[in-house]
Amino acid sequence: MMVSPLHRPHAALSQPADTAYVLRLHPSPDDVDADDWDALLAAQPHATPFMRHAYLSALHSSGSAVPETGWTPVFCTLWREEVLQGACAVYAKPHSYGEYVFDQGWAGAYARHGMDYYPKAVVAVPFTPVPGARLLAVDAAARHALVRALVQWCEEAGLSSLHLLFTAPQDVEAAQAAGLMLRHTVQFHWTNAAPPHGAGALASPAEGATPSAREGAGPMADASGEAPSPAGERPFESFDHFLASLSQDKRKKIRQERRRVADAGVAFRWMRGTDITTDDWDFFYRCYERTYLEHGNPPYLTREFFARMAADMPEAWVLFIAERGGHPIASSLIAVGANDTRAQGKKDPELVAFGRYWGALERVDCLHFEACYYQPLQWCIAHGVQRFEGGAQGEHKMARALLPVQATSAHWLAHPAFAEAVDRFLEREGEGVAQYLEELQSRNPFKTGR
Repeated sequence: MMVSPLHRPHAALSQPADTAYVLRLHPSPDDVDADDWDALLAAQPHATPFMRHAYLSALHSSGSAVPETGWTPVFCTLWREEVLQGACAVYAKPHSYGEYVFDQGWAGAYARHGMDYYPKAVVAVPFTPVPGARLLAVDAAARHALVRALVQWCEEAGLSSLHLLFTAPQDVEAAQAAGLMLRHTVQFHWTNAAPPHGAGALASPAEGATPSAREGAGPMADASGEAPSPAGERPFESFDHFLASLSQDKRKKIRQERRRVADAGVAFRWMRGTDITTDDWDFFYRCYERTYLEHGNPPYLTREFFARMAADMPEAWVLFIAERGGHPIASSLIAVGANDTRAQGKKDPELVAFGRYWGALERVDCLHFEACYYQPLQWCIAHGVQRFEGGAQGEHKMARALLPVQATSAHWLAHPAFAEAVDRFLEREGEGVAQYLEELQSRNPFKTGR
């Protein structure tokens, strides 16, 4: 029986340095042992909950990231003497939707020259532009071998290209060593770190705080995972303390926006983990689905996916629900994970939150900012979360103290002439991204001297 080159069970590596390794291909995440996968993930310095086996398995079993939606899974494991050395989530794709690193222009160039850009291979978490470990490996040697194996597999399978999206620094180093080209984009992240000498007197109580949004509202999560803040800085003590660190115009704007939501009669409640009921999840999905449908697209994730999250990863989710007159009108969902930071000399893990989804059934001025930024930031401050990643795009996030950071992806193209052209393009694009970052950094929302 012939086996598709996308799913050959074994692929011996041809490079002399890699003769000890064997690459195995799996057509489903469930063909990889969950404990082995998660153990590898836990050993990475930039792990996120989105690379957990349960998350990737839910994408598959819920019908969200499957061949029918353009995500054919080819999970790869790297072995040496029957001992697992590395693993990664790979998808063969006939389109570029749900990736958030835009290469449709490259596909168009291929088409104009009578060539096929699809199918291509991506090493990514579907629909999730969150930087983190993509190449799970026991050491640098295995990570380098895994990249080389992926390139060799793409060549043998006749795929046009390989793309590692939103990578960790260790992935970048391995990709560069294998000759992949780097591409940079900009995201916006918030750090829970007050200026070293304080921000002056604390601001007066936030005028825009809704009644249910005061510090301490809701059940308190364990904050024992709090890690030291950057040199000389300490975590914010309250949302007002955070506001006091901002320039006057930014502080005034945030208070005005919060006041508009409060004056509209909107209050918030939040739940985490198993406190999120089925009815809460149902309401959230109505909001999430509405956001996509209003833009003329079906949602990427199915309701079943979130049912799997509630069953298999409840502790990773915090849900905020906006209510008016006792009825829910909007919601936002964030994820929470912990990074092992012992390699950086820190005793405790670093708690990180990730802004993910939102939607509203009624329109209220500034509700988006309250649901997606102010409520999550207030929750992060109260629960010792060190960082909140607001995701891709949106300079408006800077006015809410989410600062620009560079995110990196790595790319290999099989066709030499196209690879050379893309390399030149990426060099020019990279210069533009660097200038953009410099411009953004000049618009720091904090008080002078931060």
